[in-house]
Amino acid sequence: MHRTTEYHMDLQGVCFILWQFTVAVLVLSNPFSVRAGDIVHDDDSAPKKPGCENDFVLVKVQAWVDGREDREFVGVGARFGSRIMSKEKHANQTRLALSNPRDCCSPPKNKLSGDVIMVDRGHCKFTAKANIAQAAGASAVLIINNQKELYKMVCEPDETDLDIHIPTVMLPQDAGASLERMLMYSSSVSVQLYSPKRPVVDIAEVFLWLMAVGTILCASYWSAWSAREAAIEQDKLLKDASKEFPATKGIATGGVVDINTVSAVLFVVIASCFLVMLYKLMSSWFIELLVVLFAIGGAEGLQTCSVALLSWRFKHAAESFIKVPFVGAVSYLTLAVSPFCMAFAILWAVYRNISLAWIGQDVLGIALIITVLQIVRVPNLKVGSILLGCAFVYDIFWVFVSKKLFHESVMIVVARGDKSGEDGIPMLLKIPRMFDPWGGYSIIGFGDIILPGLLVAFSLRYDWLGKKSLRAGYFLWAMIAYGLGLLVTYVALNLMDGHGQPALLYIVPFTLGTFLALGRKRGDLKILWGRGEPERVCSHIQLLPPEESGEKN
Repeated sequence: MHRTTEYHMDLQGVCFILWQFTVAVLVLSNPFSVRAGDIVHDDDSAPKKPGCENDFVLVKVQAWVDGREDREFVGVGARFGSRIMSKEKHANQTRLALSNPRDCCSPPKNKLSGDVIMVDRGHCKFTAKANIAQAAGASAVLIINNQKELYKMVCEPDETDLDIHIPTVMLPQDAGASLERMLMYSSSVSVQLYSPKRPVVDIAEVFLWLMAVGTILCASYWSAWSAREAAIEQDKLLKDASKEFPATKGIATGGVVDINTVSAVLFVVIASCFLVMLYKLMSSWFIELLVVLFAIGGAEGLQTCSVALLSWRFKHAAESFIKVPFVGAVSYLTLAVSPFCMAFAILWAVYRNISLAWIGQDVLGIALIITVLQIVRVPNLKVGSILLGCAFVYDIFWVFVSKKLFHESVMIVVARGDKSGEDGIPMLLKIPRMFDPWGGYSIIGFGDIILPGLLVAFSLRYDWLGKKSLRAGYFLWAMIAYGLGLLVTYVALNLMDGHGQPALLYIVPFTLGTFLALGRKRGDLKILWGRGEPERVCSHIQLLPPEESGEKN
């Protein structure tokens, strides 16, 4: 018994550190399904006017070198000029020519007969370049940016010469360098400009929905099982000691952190500060730091889940402990599993840029989410309502309202890693879009699973401790509500042309609203709100509400 207690104390310390990590970093990633390269962009800071009213549409530029298909580049169409009409890739090719002079601020010296002309950015207006190229006989203009990022080409407020009938597309600096090398070392280079449509629904969204729902399902059952085991163990301990211990303040569970109302509110404040810090310090080195933190947390989560699963098969190894310096008592099973979990996390961190690295990221992410939902618990509906209510406001503010203060959505910029040169923060579940000609990923932030997952796990613990059937309890309806909320988020995402959506805007009303309405209808709302646990059958156990027990301490 002494060894087990010592192990639980050490485990609780590790779990609390893990919780601090998840609060500071993981729950920041709330933007839902921010796709790599939204096709259609709008920008209120660039007002439309006649001759300059196009949407900013992403354009594919397919290159052919000496008749052979080569690389494909992605650019963005200008506010002015004709729209890219072609939606499908086909064999129609147009010769590519390099402007002379390079900036195309004066008529080109080389002859253009329906060619696509490639020009450098700078020295004159975008519309001036397009007008000069059009007058010289070009069929389209590719403007090469002087940076790696894309830039939205707009019209000046006082511009009037907007009778432009050829498409103008901006390409990033590296794409321009590649096309220039092709022109230098090949006899002919031709291109095709087209802008394919995304499918209405991609199968990746279905799998992502299943992953999110399945993760909460697994975590809830693990959390409820642990709570029930703790209750059974406490019943045995107090069975013959009712006179000596007339009152018991809740069910003590080793290695579990209960959230209170203060920490629920502080969470949003701390998360907001950390999000702004991410936004301001977003760079490649900062992303590397987050990768390291995620790998550490993911390895810890994978180890915790693996030990829990394997302990059923290797019970003796799970219950035998050895004292490790600086760590404390650790089971032999944990020692055996840890090297594999650490190796998995390290391999993912090293090779995270390869095409299949998303699988490793999802495995580590799911394990970490399940571990957090096992360790961190909301004690009652009151705390859950405050936490989800604050997160609801947090999500909406940083996705939508922050545009007014920072001129861009802070949450989406952080999730995509726009200022880092990387693919975004790693604290996301993601699946490649399988039938999307633009590629990219469907993604969901950890916070959109963890936060509602805390309430769903609480509902199953309540049902099991109250010995309620699946239909008479709250868990089934909470799970259905979460699934529907997530489904509505996907619908909204597709209706908004793929622009990032705050998932909690839809999930919180579904999940929390269903719980509150059902509790009120059944007459359990008072117990759910304050006590958080059903009445116990055992007469020798008198549970006090968490708030009351904290005051007496």
